[in-house]
This record gives sequence, structure tokens and C-alpha cells, in this order.
Amino acid sequence: MHIPFRKMHGLGNDFVVIDARARALAMTARRAAALADRKTGIGCDQLIVLEPADSADVRMRIFNPDGGEVESCGNASRAVGLLLADERGGETRIETLGGTIVAKAGAPKDGVRGISVAMGRPRFGWDEIPLAYAMDTLTMPVGWEDLVEPVAVNVGNPHVVFFVPDTHAVDLARLGPLIETDPLFPRRININVATLTGPDAIALRVWERGAGLTRACGTGACATAIAAMRRRLTGRKVTVTLPGGPLTIEWDDTDEIVMTGPAATSFEGTFAEDDYPA
Repeated sequence: MHIPFRKMHGLGNDFVVIDARARALAMTARRAAALADRKTGIGCDQLIVLEPADSADVRMRIFNPDGGEVESCGNASRAVGLLLADERGGETRIETLGGTIVAKAGAPKDGVRGISVAMGRPRFGWDEIPLAYAMDTLTMPVGWEDLVEPVAVNVGNPHVVFFVPDTHAVDLARLGPLIETDPLFPRRININVATLTGPDAIALRVWERGAGLTRACGTGACATAIAAMRRRLTGRKVTVTLPGGPLTIEWDDTDEIVMTGPAATSFEGTFAEDDYPA
């Protein structure tokens, strides 16, 4: 049996998207990791499986390259919103492990169709991140070498945000895995290093748990924007620029986070189900 897939990306953060609404596909950590492998599989930052949902238009399951299933992915949400935009009349309710989100497709600009995603409300309680024990999440009294006093926020998945003078001066490839697996974070953590570059502008690099350094991270951009807003470093609408490009993040009057940015399809293909056993 050959399974169709679509390769998509949001600012270079790339996905293999499998539509399993009509025909169920068993997805395990082993199969997800094999498909995500860039040398022996299709290759991606995250594997996305679409399934039927009871309380939304579609259920989106998200697997990292290590095979672990995670709660949320902002860039993948835009990709799925783009994929289903015409089918759903431009608006799609997407069920995730991190909650139900709403993607809306905008008009094409310079040949690229923008997607806005209402990502839900951020959570700040230490037990909502979660952390291993109680502490202030606005200025956490912890540090790893020069990375100190981060902000913690859950935007569907857990993040810590460090504000630094220069994101490129941080050896995130070395420090990322140390912080990700620290016992302080029982479900591991995503790590963001951010630099203010203007009144409402932020440069950002992200270490994603289970994925490592990526060109873009939608939830990381959301978490970083919210962290800056909580510390009164910016207004309620900011541009977050990642290595792959910019995203616009707004914290609206209803406390919803709205993320806007592009998504695109790279190519379509099929794979033999038996080649990637569950």
C-alpha cells in the first residue's frame, strides 16, 4: 500500500503531512522517526498526521524527529491551515494535544498565501509549564552559564525564553540539549534566545525539544513575544524574526495569541507503508 504525503514548510521549518482522515494509518514513534530521517526517510523537522476529530474540523498529531509526540506546532498549524483552506472555506478548527486552535487563510501576497492562527491563551503557572517545583515564571531564579533568569510560558507546549544581547553569541547547539533535559522540566522544554532589535521587533533562535535547532519555530515566536510583553519590553504586537524569516505575533484583547506568517507546499509524493513498519 502506497501512502500519499505532502512536504510543506513554514519559513523553512519543514513537515511531512499525511492525511489519514479517510484511511487510518498507525503511527508509532518508530515509524515517525524513520519517516523523519533525512538520510533514509523522507526527512522533516516534524511529521504531521491529520485524523478525524469530534469537536473540530481535523485532529493534528505532531511527531518530532526522535519519534516523540508533542502538543503543538505553530508553523505546522499554518501549513495545515493552508492545506485545508479551500476545503474549509478559509477557516479551519484544528484539534491538537495542546488545545483547539483556529487557522484562517488570507489573500495571496507576492505569490505567497499568509495564514493567521489563533493559538489560544498563554499559561504562566509553574505547574502549567510544567516545572518540577514552584517558582516565579516571569523571572526564574535559575541559569545555565550565561543564560540566566528566563521567562517560562506554555503556549500549547512549554518554553523558556532568555533575553540576550546577541542571539548569535550563544552556543545554543551545546546549551540547548543541556537545558532541554534538565530535571527542572519534567516534560522537557523548548529553549529560546532572543534579542530586542527595535521597539516592537525581536530576533530569535530556538532549540526545539526532540528536534534541535530549526530555521523557524512558531510556538517559540509566540512564547518569546509573550515573554517580552509580560516584561513590558514591547507592545502587544511584535515582529519576531527567525533564521527562516519573520512572523507577526499579537496578544489580542481576549488574551488570545494570534500568529501570522506564510506557509507553502514543496512537493507531493507517496511512500510504501511496508518500508516504514510501525
